[in-house]
Amino acid sequence: MNNVAAGMAFTIVPRHVLGRGFRAPSDTLNVACIGVGGMGRNDVRGVSGENLVALCDVDGKRAEDAFTSYPGATRYTDFRVMLDKEGSRVDAVTISTPDHTHAVAALAALRQGKHVYCQKPLARTLGEVRAMKAEAARRPRQATQMGNQGHAGEGTRQIREWVEAGAIGPVREVHFWTDRPIWPQAIERPSEAHNVPPTLDWDLWLGPAPTRPYNPAYAPFRWRGWWDFGTGALGDIACHAMDAAYWVLDLGYPTRIEAESTPLFPETAPAASRIVYHFAARGSRGPVTCVWRDGSFRPPRPSEVDDATPWPPWNDGGQLWIGDDGKLVADMYGRSPRLLDAKRDADLRASPPAEKYPRVESVYAEWIAACKAGTQPGSSFAGHAGPLTEMVLLGNLAVRAGRAIELDPETGVVKDAAIPVQWTMPTYREGWRL
Repeated sequence: MNNVAAGMAFTIVPRHVLGRGFRAPSDTLNVACIGVGGMGRNDVRGVSGENLVALCDVDGKRAEDAFTSYPGATRYTDFRVMLDKEGSRVDAVTISTPDHTHAVAALAALRQGKHVYCQKPLARTLGEVRAMKAEAARRPRQATQMGNQGHAGEGTRQIREWVEAGAIGPVREVHFWTDRPIWPQAIERPSEAHNVPPTLDWDLWLGPAPTRPYNPAYAPFRWRGWWDFGTGALGDIACHAMDAAYWVLDLGYPTRIEAESTPLFPETAPAASRIVYHFAARGSRGPVTCVWRDGSFRPPRPSEVDDATPWPPWNDGGQLWIGDDGKLVADMYGRSPRLLDAKRDADLRASPPAEKYPRVESVYAEWIAACKAGTQPGSSFAGHAGPLTEMVLLGNLAVRAGRAIELDPETGVVKDAAIPVQWTMPTYREGWRL
């Protein structure tokens, strides 16, 4: 079967021919997974109802559970080799690697005609995100999905329906907070020598990033705070926390971003930051200010919350929407939304607005269905995930620059020539390319 057609042109054998409970092979995706430890293990599990053809991971120890749970899948350490060898029989690819290898893996899979599911943030830098967005836009029948699972959730849809029904009036501000980083940040590069664990291919783990000696300060989990590999607390969580506001309010690009933080380090994100995004009026909505807080920062207590009530309601992260007629809170994934005014919240639940936005089983089910239909799911690279990730990553530019940045709200171009090119489009080392 042709690579592109494999994920799009299904000749479905009627189920009555096979008997109840059986699914035709032509109605099953052949899936390859890149990065199968950590969050990648959840992603493998999420697509395991399909046919898992191949599993790839640079760390055999982290991948052990996935490898042993799906013995029929061929094992690889280099995704480039996997795509070369398995390309003719793979329809779809999941990518759950550190941020710095998202773009190279996703673009390679897209160009082979595969449907692609990629963890958040979509990529480490703006240039990489824009390359992924453009490639996906050229391939509208290849389903792409970012792993910001809250976008497929009930809560995010409720928030949109409530806001559109005027439950809190015109929205003026949205505040976000997280307990991240829960890994070291604001540190210098380590100098001590370490042996590479025998189960880890360190050169492949580095991928397109500049060569450096192995150190447990980077892998397996601590890479998020290093600018060469990750995107800090903002990149890790904002694609979840800011997702609903970006979608509901059609935020687009900001006009200005102001950032405050603990002391800056050249190679790592700060220990804590407060980032203010200013969005101009757009369509029928007025200007909106979004405030991001990470590390030790929390939003101030609203007047509706008495001193005896814990604030914030979720210590690990959440969102507070402020409208002219009320306030709304939800957790970082958009779950459990409620109005802060208890009576108005009860009235809203007693007589909720009509469900305008279809509910889905899960982010994985939504993507798989789109793969089989040749359509796009809710957080597609070109439609939602790419622009959302761009908006998020612009905040990191302000953090790293240590000053406010001005932007063109139509294009997202930073009006500051002092931003280093490497911050927006990295130079890959030999053997790696977009």
